[in-house]
Amino acid sequence: MAVRVEANGAVRVLRLDRPEKKNALTQAMYAALSAGLDAAEADPAVRVAVLAGGADFTAGNDLADFAGGRGEGPSEAFRFLQALRRFGKPLVAAVRGHAVGIGTTLLLHCDAAVAAEEARLLMPFTRLGLVPEGGSSLLLARRVGAARARWWLMAAAPIAGREAAEAGLVTRAVPDAEVEETAMAMAEALAALPPEALRETKRLLRAPDEAALDAAMEAEFSAFSARLNSEEAQAIFRAFLSRKG
Repeated sequence: MAVRVEANGAVRVLRLDRPEKKNALTQAMYAALSAGLDAAEADPAVRVAVLAGGADFTAGNDLADFAGGRGEGPSEAFRFLQALRRFGKPLVAAVRGHAVGIGTTLLLHCDAAVAAEEARLLMPFTRLGLVPEGGSSLLLARRVGAARARWWLMAAAPIAGREAAEAGLVTRAVPDAEVEETAMAMAEALAALPPEALRETKRLLRAPDEAALDAAMEAEFSAFSARLNSEEAQAIFRAFLSRKG
C-alpha cells in the first residue's frame, strides 16, 4: 500500500510510501489518506495526526492521472482536501525533499508544519495550464501576504523550506535529518494537552474563514475542472508524458 498508517501512542502517522515516484499521488492514495484521517478523527485514542513522506514529501498529483481530463464529479483529491479541512484534531506535517502542488497547498490546512531547510516547495499550477486548489487562492495570501501569494501562485516560483518558514507558510525549518524528530516532538507536545480544549481552539481559529473558504474551494474546483479538460492543459500533459515515456 502506498500510504502506511503508523501508530505512535496518541499520534497517528499517515505516511506516503511510493518512493519510486517521489510519492506522486494517485486517486487510490488520496482515498487512503481520506480514510486515514477519518479513522484518526473517530478514534478517541488518537489525539494528533501527522502527514509525512520519506526523502520526498510528495511530487504532487500523478500527471498520468490528469491525462484525458476528468468527469464532472468530485475527485478523490477533492474529497481528501475536504477531509483535511474538516479534521478536528491537531494536524502536523513533516516535509522533506519535494512538496509539489497539493503537497504545498495542504500545508495551509495543517496546524503545524516542519520543513527541511533545503526542501523544495512548489505550486506549479500555471505551468501545467491549471489553477490553484485546496483553498490556496484565499488562504495563501492570508498566511504569507498578497505579494508573495501572487508571485508563488502566478509565476509558480519555487520556495525553499527556509523561505517558507520565514514567510509563515510552515512553522519551522530545520536540517533534513531533524524533520521527522521535530515534527513528532511537536505532535507529542500537542497530544499531551487537553484534547477538547485543542479541538475547540482549532474550531475558533478556523471559524472566521469558513464561509469564504467554502466559496473559494467551490470556485477553485469549478475552474480547476474546466482547465483540466482544456486543450491547453491536455497538450502540456501529453508533452510531459511523451518525454517520460
